[in-house]
Amino acid sequence: MADFNGTIMQYFHWYTPDSGTHWDEVKNNAKELADAGFTAMWLPPAYKGTGGKSDVGYGVYDLFDLGEFNQKGSIRTKYGTRQQYLDAIAALKAVGIQTYADTVLNHKIGGDASETMKATPFPQENRLQAKGGLQNIKSYTHFHFPERQGKHSSFKWHWWHFDALDYNEYNKDDRGTVYLLEGKQFDDYVALEKGNFAYLMGCDLDLQNQEVRDEITRWGKWYLETTKVDGFRLDAIKHIAAWFFPQWLDEMERFVGKDLFVVGEYWVPDLASLHWYIDLVGGRMSVFDVPLHYNFHYASRSGGNYDMRNILNNTFMQQRPTHAVTFVENHDSQPLQMLESVVEPWFKPLAYAIILLRQEGYPCVFYADYYGAEYEDWGRDGNRYKIFMPSHRWLLDKLLYARKYYAYGPQYDYFDHWSTIGWTRLGDEQHPQAMAVIMSDGAEGSKWMEVGKPNAKFVDLTEHIREPIYTNDKGWGEFRCQGGSVSVWIQQEGN
Repeated sequence: MADFNGTIMQYFHWYTPDSGTHWDEVKNNAKELADAGFTAMWLPPAYKGTGGKSDVGYGVYDLFDLGEFNQKGSIRTKYGTRQQYLDAIAALKAVGIQTYADTVLNHKIGGDASETMKATPFPQENRLQAKGGLQNIKSYTHFHFPERQGKHSSFKWHWWHFDALDYNEYNKDDRGTVYLLEGKQFDDYVALEKGNFAYLMGCDLDLQNQEVRDEITRWGKWYLETTKVDGFRLDAIKHIAAWFFPQWLDEMERFVGKDLFVVGEYWVPDLASLHWYIDLVGGRMSVFDVPLHYNFHYASRSGGNYDMRNILNNTFMQQRPTHAVTFVENHDSQPLQMLESVVEPWFKPLAYAIILLRQEGYPCVFYADYYGAEYEDWGRDGNRYKIFMPSHRWLLDKLLYARKYYAYGPQYDYFDHWSTIGWTRLGDEQHPQAMAVIMSDGAEGSKWMEVGKPNAKFVDLTEHIREPIYTNDKGWGEFRCQGGSVSVWIQQEGN
């Protein structure tokens, strides 16, 4: 890890082109990203999905195929080949950037052969009350990976390694049923939506099965040894028994002989659920601050009528900053995705200033916000849309610079006006220059704030305001910002 404030980039979005060159892009941009101030990359799922080279990676077929075997219609994944992936990680490591691997341990999809078994049907929306008795079903639950032929792992998956699924060959058109397999139960210690939200999609791994736990542990050790990643982003953890991960992480860290950084995706805006989860796993991982993301979403949609004094209220950043990975947008919330909850472009500079320039949380910048994105897809209303996500890179680079050199020391908050808020960072011994951040979701604003630097000159790093500001002999200054904008005032050298 670098010796300055850490910052993650989520280096992909849902519509990243399936050209097979993504890992090369990571490798080629590694130094540029390090120079910008990024210290970690969250890379997309690197293993073969059921959709082959077009699969984003969450429809997991084979965890051991990193783009090495001709499975699901291609050798490479959407992002490239195994060697390209390993080269990308090595390039990041060479410039001091850590890699976090996107890890999907909840389900598998696209079995190689069907099997017949017995199961009890439940409605998708109610996992507590069966809608029929035990019955014969047929589904694709046998994964034997014929092209891999036992390389890396000889384990073959069968129906008894799963606890539930949603496809029955005898009733193909029924999309409203979850089948609980004979002798199984839905996992405990999961989210309680739908009564029990253990089942999400595909063939749900039965982590109460010792063979399954052993295989996932073998895979984790193989993955760490093969890739040399520094940690994991765990997908869909609210659907997986919470008791599993502390055991698994203990094994992983013993194996590599060091601490791993782990962040889990528990997608719920309810703060109590996040506290419950972190307590349950003994504080062993961080979680994404989904409540903060929704605050940004609602603020950006309020047309300047959001009470900015409340922007941090009921967030993990505010209540448990040491375990909060903060973000503005991600691949699930971006336009046309399942959890679409867009933060409008005008508000993103304000939101990013909040996650990058405050002392709480570990911020994550979204690829599509940094580089921009253009794509087309179907909306839930059945219409097709062209989406343009503008690049905020120019301003994000400014904020990253401020985070790298100025976001240190005591933090004084001025969340005392419904539209204009601000805070200051007074610096520390290694970073003695002070900084003042001010933003408004409404009209232009100003605020007297203390920076602890008497008679000093401050300039707006964002260049939104050209005239400098001078502090008085008590170290206070009247800092300004434009309407619907943010300004980052940094102390000039020698002042």
